[in-house]
Amino acid sequence: FFFFFFFLFFFFLLRFFYVCSFMKVELVKQWYQRRVRGTEHGNKRLNEAWNDSNKKGPIYLVYSVNGSGHFCGVAEMNSGVDSNICTGVWSQDKWKGKFDVKWIYVKDVPNNQLRHIKLENNDNKPVTNSRDTQEVPRDKGMQLMRIIHDYKHSTSIFDDFGHYEKRQDEDNARKGSDRKTWTNSGDNKDSDVPKTKN
Repeated sequence: FFFFFFFLFFFFLLRFFYVCSFMKVELVKQWYQRRVRGTEHGNKRLNEAWNDSNKKGPIYLVYSVNGSGHFCGVAEMNSGVDSNICTGVWSQDKWKGKFDVKWIYVKDVPNNQLRHIKLENNDNKPVTNSRDTQEVPRDKGMQLMRIIHDYKHSTSIFDDFGHYEKRQDEDNARKGSDRKTWTNSGDNKDSDVPKTKN
């Protein structure tokens, strides 16, 4: 009985949000630095969720890149939003504020694997049609996690990692910048590499 009630208690504390990144390079940077940056509206919504949870239960962020046709990964929110931080390494410099995350899955999962999940809090639209920081009902979030976990993927954002690192170096060289690149300015560690295996 203890484990049953513990499971129920934990289950009712879970929260899920769909997060849409507008560019794949942004998502690669977010993985490497373990910190996320978003729009003012999105940051406000996620920060409210963090404060409401009072660190009692995890908040999972399910990621997609706009127009990519697939979901890209899942991260757990590890801090509230610091709206005063501007790292200066993002292509969308109008985005301010950051919060820390721990990546759990990084894998491409096609929309057709998830389109059957409809969100009653978003006019019963498929989860694949969600807007940035749309909250996903708990039971639907669990479905998402199970499908993402089980899906045998063949691609992920890691496939383009070298390309974006090279492009960033070339851009810095053209500008004569001596600032750190988005890879060597991060604090990611090998032990934090998320699950990508099939």
